Amino acid sequence: MSKAKFRMQALAAVMIGAGFMLGASAQGTGTGTGARTMAANSPATTTTGSANSNAAGGKSSLPSGDRKFVEEAAIGGMSEVELGNLAQQKASNDQVKQFGARMVQDHSKANDELKQVASAKGIQLPASLDKKHQKDLDRFQKMTGADFDKAYMSHMVDDHKKDVSDFKKEASSGKDADIKGFASKTLPTLQEHLQLAQTTNDAVKKGGAK
Repeated sequence: MSKAKFRMQALAAVMIGAGFMLGASAQGTGTGTGARTMAANSPATTTTGSANSNAAGGKSSLPSGDRKFVEEAAIGGMSEVELGNLAQQKASNDQVKQFGARMVQDHSKANDELKQVASAKGIQLPASLDKKHQKDLDRFQKMTGADFDKAYMSHMVDDHKKDVSDFKKEASSGKDADIKGFASKTLPTLQEHLQLAQTTNDAVKKGGAK
């Protein structure tokens, strides 16, 4: 074999060896990068999943009875405010107008307090009246004068009897402490509303309200 041919073979062997080592090094680097990427992503994924699970668990832990009470109280409160505003516009005597103004003031305050409690519990309150309460509102919007006074005050007596009953039940047998607290705090105001509604209704029926 000539010296020139021997040098060429030796050079080829060196180049092949260098290429093999470079490839192995590149492969090892790629594997290390992938492992670090997976390791970095894994804790974040686990943490997020845990947080979502806890959030979902927090919302679903509220007893259905308490949730139903909150939703019905929210709609009822909205209805009282809407009808109270209407009474101030359509009533033909001062006692009914004043009663309507009281409903707007007290129920607006109670509605705001209920929103805070519901928000803390992750409850999304209804944004509008349901069909039943909207039907009542539509009916009263068509009335004026003495007809409105009689129908509105009779409705207020019946409505507050139901409110007092519902709030008493929640205050005594509700499961969630915060919602029970709201019911207990609001109950005396509703009982006062009922007495005032009965007095005003009697006066309207006798023609004594001016």
